[in-house]
Amino acid sequence: MTKRNLPRADVSVRPGVKSDLPTRVFDRWNPDIRAAADEDADNTISILDVIGQDFWGEGVTAKRISAALRRIGQQDVVVNINSPGGDYFEGLAIYNALREHPAKVTVKVLGIAASAASVIAMAGDEVQIARAGFMMIHNTWVMSVGDRHALRDVADWLEPFDQAAVDVYSARTGLDAGDLAKMLDRETWISGSTAVEEGFADRLLDSDDVKDGAKNSAIGENLRAERKFDILAAKAGISRSESRELLAALKGGMPGAAPTDTPGAVVTQGIEDLLTKLKSL
Repeated sequence: MTKRNLPRADVSVRPGVKSDLPTRVFDRWNPDIRAAADEDADNTISILDVIGQDFWGEGVTAKRISAALRRIGQQDVVVNINSPGGDYFEGLAIYNALREHPAKVTVKVLGIAASAASVIAMAGDEVQIARAGFMMIHNTWVMSVGDRHALRDVADWLEPFDQAAVDVYSARTGLDAGDLAKMLDRETWISGSTAVEEGFADRLLDSDDVKDGAKNSAIGENLRAERKFDILAAKAGISRSESRELLAALKGGMPGAAPTDTPGAVVTQGIEDLLTKLKSL
């Protein structure tokens, strides 16, 4: 399916409302999943992090993707995705940028394309997904404050964004819009083979196209847990310096340094324990 048959998504922001995603998504995200091929190729864009700028200025933004597309010019582009999602409105802007690219866009879902990342994945002329990969679709999540009247107003304001997602998924898959709306209501995880069967993707990736950069590595496990800790700490309002101090104390050394006398599995378990506490905040 050509991306030119896909609808453009309207993007707007609302003061006092911040897009968010369920913390449980991080439990299924392995940030070490990468493309086996060279990710630094001139026509390749990698979306391997949270969508939108996070508390510390990291993450994948529409500004960054637009700059990459300008650099690539009118060449075909490959977009590798392994992302838990994030800022839904930023995701819509990235989707629009890819949709408007003048040459062919090939999307490869290496690990997961959840939430906002699943909308971005729809922008490809061709969408490929790993057999062990997943897409996740759900209604827009936001964080907001206010009394019951303000929150009712926010709920009404959100409805068109959920409909925009339904329109995009429906145009890509041909599935009934009402059925898709129900899938968003219940938060639906879609496996690689099911994604192909239902039209979210065109074919499965070859197994040789995907690699786990830290498979069976204690250091890799620690880095994965640290990245999740950083994201959840930011969501809980913990500063980067405070989170680094917590991790340094846990490791018994400087942030980022491997412990000399503590097995990696113990450090990882300690970080996971902190993650569990953060999720309860």
